[in-house]
Amino acid sequence: MSAEKTYRSAIRIGGASGALTDRVRHVKDGQDRRGRRHCWGLDGRSNDGAQGVAKTHRVQQLQMNAKQSGLFTQAASGPQFAPNFLDCFIPAIGDLKRNGIKLAVNAGGSDTEILAHIIKQECIDRGCPMNVAWIEGDDVFKKLVELSTEGKELRSLNRGKDISLKEWGFEPVAAQAYLGGLGIAEAFRNGADIVICGRVADAAPTIGAAAWWHNWNHSHLDELAGALVAGHLIECGGYVTGGNYCNFKKLLKNNKHFDIGFPVVEIDHKGESILTKEKSTGGVVDVGNTISQLVYEIQGPLYYNSDVTADLEDVRIEALGEDRVHISRVKGRLPPSTTKVGITAHGGYQAEYTFYFVGLDIQEKARWTEDHVRETLGESVNRLSHLKFHLHGSSPIDAPNQDAATVGLRIVAQGRDFDLFDMQNPHSFGRKVRSLILESAPGASISNDGRLVFPKKYEEFFVTLFPQSELNQRVHLLYDECKSIDVLAAEKTCTYPLQQRSYETTNPVDLSQYETIRAPFGYVVMARSGDKATDANVGLFVRHDDEWDWLRSLLTTDRFKQMLRAEYKGGQMIDSRCHTFERLDSLGKNVGEYVRAYTVDIPTRFLERGRI
Repeated sequence: MSAEKTYRSAIRIGGASGALTDRVRHVKDGQDRRGRRHCWGLDGRSNDGAQGVAKTHRVQQLQMNAKQSGLFTQAASGPQFAPNFLDCFIPAIGDLKRNGIKLAVNAGGSDTEILAHIIKQECIDRGCPMNVAWIEGDDVFKKLVELSTEGKELRSLNRGKDISLKEWGFEPVAAQAYLGGLGIAEAFRNGADIVICGRVADAAPTIGAAAWWHNWNHSHLDELAGALVAGHLIECGGYVTGGNYCNFKKLLKNNKHFDIGFPVVEIDHKGESILTKEKSTGGVVDVGNTISQLVYEIQGPLYYNSDVTADLEDVRIEALGEDRVHISRVKGRLPPSTTKVGITAHGGYQAEYTFYFVGLDIQEKARWTEDHVRETLGESVNRLSHLKFHLHGSSPIDAPNQDAATVGLRIVAQGRDFDLFDMQNPHSFGRKVRSLILESAPGASISNDGRLVFPKKYEEFFVTLFPQSELNQRVHLLYDECKSIDVLAAEKTCTYPLQQRSYETTNPVDLSQYETIRAPFGYVVMARSGDKATDANVGLFVRHDDEWDWLRSLLTTDRFKQMLRAEYKGGQMIDSRCHTFERLDSLGKNVGEYVRAYTVDIPTRFLERGRI
């Protein structure tokens, strides 16, 4: 009789950060308040356009030189890694050492090796030496040069801009591919305490920690897929513990909106997980908020990662008690044959100017101003790559105060040539627009902050797919005689369609059966939205089972286009230019709330349960 196979207990992983800008207390205080855990997954990025925006925090400082001619240029700079990581890490060194907690972080940016050496020395200086490893392979700039030279065509994933890299018209300065988590697992297996990564997928630290703990490999598809979902849930920190949650008013009511805790996930040997959070903190972990984060930024039932593809069609999410939610039934499929790569180039310069109007005839005042701006810019308009006039807000009659009645006309100009924006040039955008104030429409005033009229650089962002077979991922150990280990790619992959299936509801119910009241959609429907390259993804869900048939039948493709109103333009919603912030909602976070404010016919019995 064979012995029964034994498994290790679940690994506890703390999501210690959700963004480059997140609170710096997470690593240190989290240990004090959460008790012992096995591993931290620390995300030092910004978010997805993320690779765009987070990467441009670093790329903005790159100085192009002319050492190489042709399509590509070399980039030279000082150390480029997430600037706040050391603020988080240094106070926690003693606790990490004492408690034997592993840590994986994607804060390495463009200089992962440099950050790893700094981390190693900081530990030594504090009398807490630890084994530090770093992962190489996300920088694919040189490989892009080779592929371009060989005539390989890389096409943009941005909707509405199906162009090749050569047709893009910009010279790339950096390219980073999303790596998976199995390199992190390999580092932990070889004794690493701390693993420093550059661009890895947001869920990769969680996948890597779980794969190390449970000794998974490429063949454990269901298990890896479960860890991918767990990592996706905690990758945005407070987004899954009460932040950005449609049901936030219940937190306000109970004063739980202060000190929202960071998430913790417990992953067992089957890949099933229990989501919870720091003890003695505000916020909440419930089914609704877990679903909110699950549907955030996904593009369909298949969620791709370099290690595995998670099939979410039958995922099950159920409450186990206060601040404890169980996630199961995630199916694993083969990883995709490609991974996403973000290519960044210097785009040009941007400046902006804002006029403020109050009261009557706002549209006519805005037209007066736009006509004057275009006329005074003269021939310079033809040299601008972009000139847009945004009218923000409305001015109600009988407004309670003047601020409530104030509308902003924001003028955004972009161009490749610095002289168009140089405030030393009397013909520049800023000098020309400022000269119009005494010729303006009635009551017009200008912004008190004149800094935005001065030029700032922005980067163009090109998102494409890169063959996983071309990746060269290696783990470098800054101990054990500085050994390097090649990370083997999956032998079996799958080529998936570029776009996931889009379909109308099958077997819709008859909406006329409901007695309804016209009310905002969001009274009974929750949403979470965000960016994926130039897409703004919106996930929608309801609180009760009997509301599902109504929601799926109501939301036809045409209906959803109506709900987007003027925001639906048939293509991309988010700009491919990084750090331009032309849209006020530059990362798509408010699209879901915009849709929730659209009025529809809602069944009376749903509203009788109370609005969200």
